[in-house]
Amino acid sequence: MSQRTLAGKNVLIAGGGKNLGGLISRLAAAGGANVAVHYNSAASRPDAEETAAAVTAAGGTAVLLSGDLTEPENVEKLFADAAAALGPLDVAVNTVGKVLRKPIVETTEDEYDSMFDINSKAAYFFIKEAGRNLADNGTIVTIVTSLLAAFTDGYSTYAGGKSPVEHFTRAAAKEFAPRGISVTAVAPGPMDTPFFYGQETPERVEFHKSQAMGGRLTQIEDIAPIVTFLATDGRWITGQTILANGGYTTR
Repeated sequence: MSQRTLAGKNVLIAGGGKNLGGLISRLAAAGGANVAVHYNSAASRPDAEETAAAVTAAGGTAVLLSGDLTEPENVEKLFADAAAALGPLDVAVNTVGKVLRKPIVETTEDEYDSMFDINSKAAYFFIKEAGRNLADNGTIVTIVTSLLAAFTDGYSTYAGGKSPVEHFTRAAAKEFAPRGISVTAVAPGPMDTPFFYGQETPERVEFHKSQAMGGRLTQIEDIAPIVTFLATDGRWITGQTILANGGYTTR
């Protein structure tokens, strides 16, 4: 039986309006949490509004927040606004990311900069502000990728941009441990979302499916409960990268 719950907790989810972030928002609300739902742009606002409505329907307080998190001042404002709306924050989850599959010899400097800004820089300053703002005994979770443990072509800037987050996670876990804050990275396998299909051919999709348990891609339903577990009964796990991919790859 669970000893810890999210009841009454205040949760901030970056990229919390749709896909994996949207489901985490809904699960947190179902567990009794209030949720600050972050979205990036006007195009994603309708999904974020729908998610916020689901949080409210579940009995929680929802707040919608937006901003480009590649700018550190926007990350600082995000945490300040979330705390102003909900009160002291207990859980911070960063699902923000960008996928690019492209050969190294064809990758431009602008593409490189964009990938590292979104996947690495934003993650660093999110962890920083979470460490500054979370209440004692809080939880920080960052979504990374199982490509950190895989060996394949095309994803140099995606896996490369996500790989520093492992080191950010380890350092933060040590630095925030005196306050009881756990810091973890969750690394899904190739996920059945629009972000994945835009990068792959049908043949490669079938190959990726064949490498995991049950011959399928990772579903957002496989990952979201891991995040809520880490914020409740799983808080003793810290400084880790959890490869959640149905056996797609390991270390």
